[in-house]
Order: sequence, then C-alpha cells, then structure tokens
Amino acid sequence: MVSIPGELRYSQEHEWVRAEGGIAVIGITDYAQKELGDIVFVDLPAVGKKVSKGGTLGSVESVKAASDIYSPVSGTVEEVNAAVSGDPAAVNKDPYGAGWMAKIRMNDPAELDALLDAAAYGKLVESAKGH
Repeated sequence: MVSIPGELRYSQEHEWVRAEGGIAVIGITDYAQKELGDIVFVDLPAVGKKVSKGGTLGSVESVKAASDIYSPVSGTVEEVNAAVSGDPAAVNKDPYGAGWMAKIRMNDPAELDALLDAAAYGKLVESAKGH
C-alpha cells in the first residue's frame, strides 16, 4: 500500500510539496521511492540556486536506476536536507518526513494550485501501476 498524505500536493513526476508559508518543502513520494528501490545517493541543489517549475532540482540514485528530481514550483533554494546526503536510505524509510530534500522560497505560491491533490495523485499512481 502506498502512502499519500492528504495535506500535501503532488507533481505528475512523483514529487510532493508541503507549503509552510512562502516556503515549499519538497521530496519524492512513497510511490517513487518504492519504484526506485534502495536509494544509495542523493544529489541536492546548492542553497541559493534559482529553480523553475518543472526544472531539475537534483537527482536520486538507487540500486536499480538514477532519476531526476523536478521542482514542482519556481523559486530559490533556501535549505537542503544534508542528512539525506549522508543517509540516502532516509528517503526510503520516511519519504514525507526525515527524507525531505529541499526547501524553496516560492516566487508564486499560486503555482501550488496547479499541482495534484491526494485524490488525483492516487489516481495517477493507480494508472501507473496498471501499465
């Protein structure tokens, strides 16, 4: 069973976003980490990097594959979770908590409205499993 917390927003590329005022906390979803398998490396952006919605934020590597992380919002990287660089398995253990990846100061918080809610993301995951 895949965990899809109701309070988060989701991208089509399997990133999640938790809004904290003007800051977007970003990570990859439970579904994404399960599909990747054991994550062995996380490449995070530099603090201060400007990112565009849909642009590459970083990457994760697992024993199976490497995958880019895309930014679901535009803005400036305020903070990165250095703990996941030292312990990439945190993304597998707790993708919505200790496994967060970056905090971005959003240029336009209205971009969140274009992201999927939990119900819509659940449908996306179900259709992906069917293929």
